[in-house]
Amino acid sequence: MRLIVARCEVTYTGRLLQARLPEALRLIMVKSDGSVMVHADTGGYKPQNWMTPPTVIEEEPGRLVVRKRAGKTEDRLDIRIVEVLSDVEHDMGEAAALEKDGVERDLQEALAAQPEALGEQLRLVRREWPTDIGPVDLMCRDADDGWVAVEIKRIATIDAVEQLSRYLERITEEPGLGECRGILAAQVVKPQARTLAEARGLRCVEIDLAVLRGEREPELTLFVA
Repeated sequence: MRLIVARCEVTYTGRLLQARLPEALRLIMVKSDGSVMVHADTGGYKPQNWMTPPTVIEEEPGRLVVRKRAGKTEDRLDIRIVEVLSDVEHDMGEAAALEKDGVERDLQEALAAQPEALGEQLRLVRREWPTDIGPVDLMCRDADDGWVAVEIKRIATIDAVEQLSRYLERITEEPGLGECRGILAAQVVKPQARTLAEARGLRCVEIDLAVLRGEREPELTLFVA
């Protein structure tokens, strides 16, 4: 991984027409897989601009150009470097796969076997559906043959909603997956997470793992007229 701290100006051209980041001090992250991200020291974890692999990276004094084919068009990130404060490379070695905690792993296995437990007629297509920012737990199809991405947590917080939203941003860019919708499944869904999820068109489902496994009967609710 290469990390460049530099005063630079960044111009994007491509499917989204054109966008420009004026000259400022930024961190440019170039990963071995061809990913390029431009970060500021504010704005949280999300880069100000980025390009996902596969890319072609061209470098010359004072300039870094990142190109990516997108169908019949080309996305292009033109980074004009005015001053370099730091330019270092690190060998990150072999990346270990993400290990989920036991409850999440067990929930994923149980829901993969019984996707209808999510409250609708679903059929599993694949576990750990790959995206360039990480795998989605389950990718399913519904009764109308529509695509449904399912993210599974032990406790669903606002961070889980953000994670599923980022996955959907990537998935819906793929051909044939533009209408993919999302379900957030957890043993507990925090109220704030549910509110944000529903505002973004995501469905939340609380799952009792013991009931799903048949280890105990679901609790019955008594309705009084």
